[in-house]
Amino acid sequence: MVNIDRSRIKTLIEREEERYIAERQKSRALFQRAKGSLFRGVPMSWMTEWPGAFPVFVTEAKDARLTDVDGHTYVDLCLGDSGALTGHSPTPAADAIAKQVYKGMTCMLPSEDSVWVGEELARRFGLPYWQIYTTATDADRFAIKMARRATGRNLVLVYDGCYHGSVDEALVSVSGGPYKAQRRSVVGPLPNPASRVIQFNDLDTLEKALSPQDVACVLCEPAMTNAGIILPEPGYHAALREITRRFGTLLIIDETHTISAGPGGLTRIWNLEPDFFTIGKAIASGLPVAALGLAEEVAAKLDTGERSFGLGVGGTLAGSVIQAAAIRATLEHVLTQEAYERMIIITKRLADGVAEIIKDNHLPWHVNRLGCRAEYRFCPVPPKNGLESEEAFDDDLDALVHVYMANRGILLTPFHSMVLISPATTAEDADLHNQVFGEFVNELVK
Repeated sequence: MVNIDRSRIKTLIEREEERYIAERQKSRALFQRAKGSLFRGVPMSWMTEWPGAFPVFVTEAKDARLTDVDGHTYVDLCLGDSGALTGHSPTPAADAIAKQVYKGMTCMLPSEDSVWVGEELARRFGLPYWQIYTTATDADRFAIKMARRATGRNLVLVYDGCYHGSVDEALVSVSGGPYKAQRRSVVGPLPNPASRVIQFNDLDTLEKALSPQDVACVLCEPAMTNAGIILPEPGYHAALREITRRFGTLLIIDETHTISAGPGGLTRIWNLEPDFFTIGKAIASGLPVAALGLAEEVAAKLDTGERSFGLGVGGTLAGSVIQAAAIRATLEHVLTQEAYERMIIITKRLADGVAEIIKDNHLPWHVNRLGCRAEYRFCPVPPKNGLESEEAFDDDLDALVHVYMANRGILLTPFHSMVLISPATTAEDADLHNQVFGEFVNELVK
């Protein structure tokens, strides 16, 4: 394996960051102006995670392209961190949203579209009953509330390195021993998150954590994504389901990111049997929306026949008529089986090309893929849990590849070297990425 000169990485970072700034003077000026009214110069603080000294400011995003105020057009392989997995403003969804705008946006009443949406979600993911919310964080938070109500327990078990938005119970990490909750670096002190946190793919610790029978629910992705793509080991999900049932713990499966695997997510592909299912982001083509599915048994336990389901679940803008129209158009016409088949072929083309470049240059790196999501990591072996993933991150190489790609018209997801392929992404886009990735590698190893 080739060892890369670390000083070479630093030199390239300095060169690429200078180029980034020089070519984006309008974005730079807007960023400086924004600091006068927007906290940290952006409307949402995560936007500062993009490469370079400041984020690009957008004028237009359409299909698989994004254009900034300096006139640069990018192949967008971030796609709003999967919020625009559909591509930006796909015509069927944009038309449906525009039509609904003139007929009302929010009424706190159902529509015929909402019935279609419930039936389609049940068909795709297998759970019979559904609720519509505004964000996946809300869906996860409300699923936890329902699990606590159904079980009479308070604790939530999550995985180290997990992704569940800003749910307090998930903002924890392993420190000082098995399933000891330790707060991660977050804004302000958390309230007691009532969490247990363990490593993914560790069945012995899972059983130990649930055996006191005081955990209301396990909240998990079927495959981890925020700590990099981490796949479950063979038999893990069958054992997870058996152990949770044995100890009376409910199972929440969050497919907000893993919907990249296919139109029914990994829940359908792997025949998973969650008690709750949550998803957000992509299912309305970028309009803020999320869905929560409930299994028959847990729905029966929660439905007491009361006219209202109680406080603390939902919101006046949740389940709106415009959300229903957007979800229907997206699921019916955009995120179809045929679209996924094309997306996965292109993703495989990109991932295989990257893997070949890595192999040809004898680099200690690897590529993982999950449907139309792919990621290259600067470590030789795929991590099997959040701790291994955290130890494998190479901050300098991550910083370099992101700004290097941006300077050549390609946007990667800022948090890690992950790419997403939309229905609008082409094979030529994948080939361009691989061409630039090859140039990046050549500069590193020469």
